[in-house]
Amino acid sequence: MKYLVASLLLFLCYSEIFAQDLTFEEYNPTSTLVVPGQVIKNARFPFIDVHGHQYRMATQDLTPVVTAMDTLNMGIMVNLSGRSGEDLKKSVANIQQNYPNRFVVFANIDFENVGTQGWTERAVKQLEEDVNSGAKGLKIYKSLGLRYKDTEGNRVAVNDTRLDPIWAKCGELQIPVLIHTADPKPFWDEFDGDNERWLELKLRPRRKRGADNPAPWEQLIAEQHDMFKKHPNTTFINAHMGWFANDLGTLGRLLDEIPNMNVGIGAIIAELGRQPRNAKAFFMKYQDRILFGKDSWKPEEFPTYFRVLESDDEYFPYHKKYHAFWAMYGMDLPDEVLKKVYYKNALRIVPGLDKSLFPN
Repeated sequence: MKYLVASLLLFLCYSEIFAQDLTFEEYNPTSTLVVPGQVIKNARFPFIDVHGHQYRMATQDLTPVVTAMDTLNMGIMVNLSGRSGEDLKKSVANIQQNYPNRFVVFANIDFENVGTQGWTERAVKQLEEDVNSGAKGLKIYKSLGLRYKDTEGNRVAVNDTRLDPIWAKCGELQIPVLIHTADPKPFWDEFDGDNERWLELKLRPRRKRGADNPAPWEQLIAEQHDMFKKHPNTTFINAHMGWFANDLGTLGRLLDEIPNMNVGIGAIIAELGRQPRNAKAFFMKYQDRILFGKDSWKPEEFPTYFRVLESDDEYFPYHKKYHAFWAMYGMDLPDEVLKKVYYKNALRIVPGLDKSLFPN
């Protein structure tokens, strides 16, 4: 009998253990590490978010957005989703009527039907009209290079010569081009245990691409760099640090080679937060070429950016496990570098921003 009882107890013990089996997706333990540091809820200096998205700006009530911006110490949001034509005019009108110094919009271009007679000329003319209507720059989505095809069914490359007049016109109008090309390289790599983005791809399988879907990652990035070099008189802001935040040595060499290229830090703060000393050295060297940007409008996620940039805190959590299952460390940037990243570089690059909102 006693053996039966012992066996039953052992069975119950093992059952309890096995019942607690967790998947990697579920495993997200609270750290027991006790170190100095605290959440930074608002930036040390007023800042400009050069990578914002407000998709309904033409009609939306901007007051709740401004209220949230004030809690973060955000001075100006650059809305990259300005669209074009009448939609852009309505967004500009909404801004001018309600918060004329807190928002600006960038125009967008629809690359459908590239190759039709007069397409390039019409695109350039529309861009000029959008700038006259109040657009302060041009935003190019990753669909250029990934999705668009011309009238012959061929992929429209980022450096397609039919688009050259657009980039040249931006230089002539002295407006910046903020461009997102491709996605993180692991999206093109094998989906296995060696892929650092495994969890993200597991949870969001539509982000996975084949090695040449629609072209190899290296080719897409090379097209972008070639386009930058062909237009030295046009100022480019390479979104997401051009997907080289995990390889700052290569990014530094590219910045040296392409003096008209700047970089935004939207959606790559997790890469900087795991290499604080290396990242700080990079920011010190290229402090005039880096702009603050967040990408998605989620006010609760901005404190991660502030803490990585401003503090010397150790081992604090990132806000999305599927982007980064590792901890963050602060870069502790000097105030003068912070000012450049937060607002001075944007004031120099983006025309028409209200300088009175920011300290000298």
